[in-house]
Amino acid sequence: MQEEYYVVRYSGPFGFIKPWTAVRDGETYSQQFLTPSIVEGLRQKLEVTAVLRHRLAHQGFSRQMEQIQSAGWRKTRKQMSREQSILYRGVMLNPTLYLAFGTEAEALWAAEQHVCLCRNEDVLLPTMVGEMTREAYDQVDGFELRFGREQPGSFMVGYNRFEGDAPMYGTLTITGNPTEVISYEL
Repeated sequence: MQEEYYVVRYSGPFGFIKPWTAVRDGETYSQQFLTPSIVEGLRQKLEVTAVLRHRLAHQGFSRQMEQIQSAGWRKTRKQMSREQSILYRGVMLNPTLYLAFGTEAEALWAAEQHVCLCRNEDVLLPTMVGEMTREAYDQVDGFELRFGREQPGSFMVGYNRFEGDAPMYGTLTITGNPTEVISYEL
């Protein structure tokens, strides 16, 4: 097995990952891990063969109000309208994402691009690229979903839009203090 990862660190001012179980109930906090379909979307966007590992950390949440519209339309005399309401969202502050690649060439290619967690306005820019051993990567603070149902303690994390909406499972690994972002030297 490969002993080294080629890692790109991305960071930005804020980020939001909508929980797959979220309903418009007035309170929606950002999910703190990437699902298999999010990682696949990142892989496709970056045009690389594989994202071997990922680690996400942030510095807490900012509670923000967002005005939303219902899906249904209401017809009055000569006008169509949609009901509006307010949703409170917990948005991650200063997210830091570490993506590990198998080759230096793919890491350098990925380091020339931005990524978005889930929404286009959640832009994370590359801030560093470098080499890390597996042991060093395992010590990086953050949340990482280890994919698969076969691991003890796995739970359902949504439906994979890239695989015909197949159920996705994983085990959440929390390393160190993932809400106190520390920059690791690469």
